[in-house]
Amino acid sequence: MSQAPVSQFRWRIGSSARLAVVLAALAAAAPAHAQANLEYALKATFIYKLAAFVQWPATAFGSPAGALNLCVVGTNPFGKMLDQAVAGQQIGGRPIVVRRVPAAEKAPACHIVYVGLANTSAAAQALRSVRGSPVLTITDSAFEDGARGAVHFVIRDSHVRFEIDADAAAQNGVSLSSKLKSLAVPARPNP
Repeated sequence: MSQAPVSQFRWRIGSSARLAVVLAALAAAAPAHAQANLEYALKATFIYKLAAFVQWPATAFGSPAGALNLCVVGTNPFGKMLDQAVAGQQIGGRPIVVRRVPAAEKAPACHIVYVGLANTSAAAQALRSVRGSPVLTITDSAFEDGARGAVHFVIRDSHVRFEIDADAAAQNGVSLSSKLKSLAVPARPNP
């Protein structure tokens, strides 16, 4: 056997090894992206399904068939997933409308506010701006673990879960069913 074929064989092995390393790196990245997509798809579904376990005061809606406005304040981690999750869905005979707003102060007709703000003080400000209004507030530990709404998404044991703060809901004049409370995980203390 001549030297050329051996050196070509070694080069091919080297190239294959480099290709394998690149492919392994890409494969490792793909599950993380897919996992993040799955996480937010689950959260999107949770958000609108939570509404079935919430009671708003009659004055929260303009009319008996008025839409339930679900507002995303700040960063929108859902992309189109939230719109897809609520498409054609109704809660109590009300259609669900997704709105994206830059700040909670600019969300006057929201019934559910998902706070997607990475800064604790901005998230706390958003929660303060709707305090006392008939709004279910939802926060996410993926952004910041300091400011928390009536519902706070957490990841526990690699699963999407939520904590409940019934007092925060009551301050806003919304009541949460005991069934929803029983599905929540115990809240961890604020850091």
